[in-house]
Amino acid sequence: MFDAATRDGVLELERERTRWLSTGWDGGFAAADRAYNVTVPEGWNPDDLDAYVADRLADAGFSRAGDEPVLLTGVAQHHARGARCGPVEAVATVGVSNPAALPMDPEDGALPEETEAVAGTVNVFVGTTRALDDAALANLVAVTAEAKTATLLETVGFPGTTTDAVVAACDPAGEDAAFSGSATRVGAAARACVRDAVRASYASRYADDDPPESVADARHGVRTDVEGDVFVPGE
Repeated sequence: MFDAATRDGVLELERERTRWLSTGWDGGFAAADRAYNVTVPEGWNPDDLDAYVADRLADAGFSRAGDEPVLLTGVAQHHARGARCGPVEAVATVGVSNPAALPMDPEDGALPEETEAVAGTVNVFVGTTRALDDAALANLVAVTAEAKTATLLETVGFPGTTTDAVVAACDPAGEDAAFSGSATRVGAAARACVRDAVRASYASRYADDDPPESVADARHGVRTDVEGDVFVPGE
């Protein structure tokens, strides 16, 4: 589905007249011909994120008209991996230096303070040649996140990291698909592609390095130990 090009730590995924939905920086719905995954350096903390992204894309020979989705990551782009299945393609970059654990036996923790913008460590782009309406495209984001979570739980024992992001895409001129859930052709293909792309990128990233075995072993990370107050709606 995508024509890919990588230069100077920037991955461009190009497909003309594509409909996108991004959960990352400057995200939301967009109609654009391309999306980007940008690797940032250790300790990255720009004063002006808009200017930083524009400069990085320009330095790599790319340009952003204004609506193209951009995800940021601490993972080098040579670890990016893709997978195709049926009407779907997925591309992922995976690192787990900042795991986000969700214990089922929380230990009376507290909510975190608001944090500054940070780069995503598990970024997933998934696109289909089918035409999806806004609801089905949003659901494709959910299906992608679920597949990413299931894969990471099986692979490393964490459901994700503190900065994961998803970009979902579809072809507005393609064959209509009313739904994108896991029982549909689009949803099932997305689950398979996300699983395989995430596993392949993870294997590349950690071929010569050991991932953290716990939040305590990681350079960054969180355990969500705060508890919610359970209630019965309407009572």
